[in-house]
Amino acid sequence: MDTSYPDLGTENLKVNIKYFGIVDYISTWQKMKDFTLARTKNTFDEIWLLQHPPVYTLGVAGKMEHLLRNDGISVVRTDRGGQITYHGPGQIVAYLLLDVRRLKLGVRELVRQMEGAVMDLLEEYSIVTKFCEDAPGVYVENAKIAALGLKIKNGCCYHGIALNVDMDLTPFSAINPCGYSGLEITQTSDLGINDGLETLTNKFSGKLKARIFKEKGGVAI
Repeated sequence: MDTSYPDLGTENLKVNIKYFGIVDYISTWQKMKDFTLARTKNTFDEIWLLQHPPVYTLGVAGKMEHLLRNDGISVVRTDRGGQITYHGPGQIVAYLLLDVRRLKLGVRELVRQMEGAVMDLLEEYSIVTKFCEDAPGVYVENAKIAALGLKIKNGCCYHGIALNVDMDLTPFSAINPCGYSGLEITQTSDLGINDGLETLTNKFSGKLKARIFKEKGGVAI
């Protein structure tokens, strides 16, 4: 199989944006793996926007000790990086199924672009954000509003970033979020942002496209 990556032009930098509702975590994870396994160097990248029913997920090196208690929420050990986090309704999850080799993106740069998309979005609402070099994600003061994790396989990535919008944050109190004891969690609805999930999802997808594709000369479709 030819694994060389010549200059394929902007046609191969198109991205398909797909919107889902609330979908099961495990089946979605399997679909990401299947998509990544089946793709070729000419496969268009995709970004999936969705929500999950309540679930805790642990990264490859995730430690169960960071689950302080469990009130009946499913726990899934997955293949992304990072420690433990929580997904639930009211949170925008953006899964990035990208050929990072074709995009000529290093992992660190990709992480910064993902964080930057959240920061660009919140800047529209005059929310001051920051990232931490040693603790990936986006923060408002000392509270985390977006968490991320990726899996790189054969030059392609999957998993992505989750932005808290208008959800029940209580399950975060049962974990050390991302492995950090006492880490505060916030969401857009607690920061005076009145726009809901649909509006923010549409805006967020645009910010991701601008950060990852338009800066590379690609065309979003």
